[in-house]
Amino acid sequence: MADPSSYRPKPGQIPDSPGVYKFRDEHGRVIYVGKAKSLRQRLASYFQDLAGLHPRTRTMVTTAAAVEWTVVSTEVEALQLEYTWIKEFDPRFNVKYRDDKSYPYLAVTLNEEFPRVQVMRGAKKKGVRYFGPYGHAWAIRETVDLMLRVFPVRTCSAGVFKRSAQIGRPCLLGYIGKCSAPCVGRVSAEEHRELAEEFCDFMAGRTGAYLRRLERGMQEAAEEMEYERAARLRDDIGALKRAMEKSAVVLADATDADLIAVAEDEFEAAVQIFHVRGGRVRGQRGWVTDKVEAVTTGDLVEHALQQLYGEERGDAVPKEVLVPALPEPVEPVAQWLSDRRGSQVSLRIPQRGDKKDLMATVGRNAQQALALHKTKRASDLTTRSRALEEIAEALDLDSVPLRIECFDISHLQGDDVVASMVVFEDGLARKSEYRRFQIKGRVGDEQVWHGRGQDDVRSMHEVIARRFRRYLQEKQRSGEWTEEPAGDAPAQAGAPGESDGALEPGAGRPVDEDGRPKRFAYPPQLVVVDGGAPQVAAARRALDELGIDDVAVCGLAKRLEEVWLPGDDDPVVMPRSSEGLYLLQRVRDEAHRFALRYQRTKRGKRLKASPLDAVSGLGETRRQALLKHFGSLKKLRAATVEEICEVPGVGRKTAETVAAALAGAAPSAPAVNTATGEIIEDDGVPPAALSAERGQER
Repeated sequence: MADPSSYRPKPGQIPDSPGVYKFRDEHGRVIYVGKAKSLRQRLASYFQDLAGLHPRTRTMVTTAAAVEWTVVSTEVEALQLEYTWIKEFDPRFNVKYRDDKSYPYLAVTLNEEFPRVQVMRGAKKKGVRYFGPYGHAWAIRETVDLMLRVFPVRTCSAGVFKRSAQIGRPCLLGYIGKCSAPCVGRVSAEEHRELAEEFCDFMAGRTGAYLRRLERGMQEAAEEMEYERAARLRDDIGALKRAMEKSAVVLADATDADLIAVAEDEFEAAVQIFHVRGGRVRGQRGWVTDKVEAVTTGDLVEHALQQLYGEERGDAVPKEVLVPALPEPVEPVAQWLSDRRGSQVSLRIPQRGDKKDLMATVGRNAQQALALHKTKRASDLTTRSRALEEIAEALDLDSVPLRIECFDISHLQGDDVVASMVVFEDGLARKSEYRRFQIKGRVGDEQVWHGRGQDDVRSMHEVIARRFRRYLQEKQRSGEWTEEPAGDAPAQAGAPGESDGALEPGAGRPVDEDGRPKRFAYPPQLVVVDGGAPQVAAARRALDELGIDDVAVCGLAKRLEEVWLPGDDDPVVMPRSSEGLYLLQRVRDEAHRFALRYQRTKRGKRLKASPLDAVSGLGETRRQALLKHFGSLKKLRAATVEEICEVPGVGRKTAETVAAALAGAAPSAPAVNTATGEIIEDDGVPPAALSAERGQER
């Protein structure tokens, strides 16, 4: 626990101007980001008597080891920079809203040449228009099914689209009129994009003008006695009206507004949002958060607005945003929203009428969400705390292990040896910090390549040494958080086994362009290895060789679920009903799953090698060009040298080499998906052989 006076800035050093500040811990990790109208006054409030601080603020300032700040010219700039840094650093002491469930969205992929309508969950992607969120995925599919009659936008996957283009026949939706079939050229890319944009306009609430246009077209068709076209337009109008009826009318004046309500207690808060477009509720979503700092309702509203509109398109911000309490000060937030939209946005508290009544409904939803969340999480928080305490007691640790890293080795009879590192913080998986390793066969400073004789003990020593060697390098490189540009290109695999890259998103080089440690900079309090005494001894030896003595090590053996400590002849036997043992099992099983998935991926790539891979001088780009031109390896094998020469970038000499290589490559047996066992393409491994291999997987 640090003394705040040890890093308190000197008097007069802090400017009296707007800005954003960051608190960092002893490892240089950003733990809190805040903004202030006056940096001097705000930061001074953190360095008063600890007894006068809020308990959460007191924990934050005693965890921190340094504070730094950036001066900006306006409060609006401070608001934007604060949001950017919170998204970038994910500070543990900031308010972080979590969706109380995974809501599906209706998405239109306008970033593709032929936009697609589909159901999407999870993080939003750039260039995709989202509508919702909806309560259920089936509600989206019902709406889309009704609207495809009028807006026949493609809904098929990339594989189906490509297959239809190759065979020259559309899918079933193209035959029944619910897809314009751009795959076979019935409409051009421009016409299909116009359809997709009309679909988006209708979903965004601009329905009146389009319905009136259809009604005029129906009347004109009837007057010209084109009764079939008039009947089709009549049915289109009916379908659109049925789709509109699925959203209840809540505001009679066709208002576009978002209503945000907050329910909170001393420790947690729940936020509910109703998206109203054209007077109808188009979507609803909810967030929950732990109040890890002293915040008011206005502060919670401000953080909700940042998260809701920070990465949205400008037209996603409505004309009105109704809230239960206004941020303080409100002017910068209102200006920021207006800048996002490109026109004036009204940020206010509803005082009377239908909007106040609807806000009360949103508030009741927030109260219910908070009560449900507390019911679900109360036992979880208690259980996780008890599990960590039991682990600390069983392993005789000085404090509970808030960060646990677990390592596992996976291979198939000594081939494709890989390792995984999974991270649990506060008893929960932190998947963004998972890492994977290709095993090189390194023993100390000597490089030894092993075949089927590769053993788990040496592999474990290698992966622990590599992980903590990187930690020491990054610790030395970052120093006292001195910035050192290093780029942030992803790690390259290079020679076999040289990639320490991350499978999950977010991994880059050890230090990014601002000098912030990215990948291995934070040490765990506990290292768990999958195995018994030999693996634990190897891990401890690797740490001792690096001079690291403040990280505890244990192993969890699968057979009897025994916990092994370095140097002990007998294992620690934790009760089967122990929450601590259950947490260690979950950590170990997650590491095993992650390692096995990586190992299967590597083996699958090796088994599915193409005959084109062996052609000298033929790179990946020209291989892809050949397969795209002919559609399949079978057609390429049957092509003449002259036909191969027609592919851009392929000369006659290369074409002759390709033809000779394919002529000498006999057709092979069907391939097997290594994850599911399904036959997918050639690889020469019969299903029976795959089943035998599965029995040897580690």
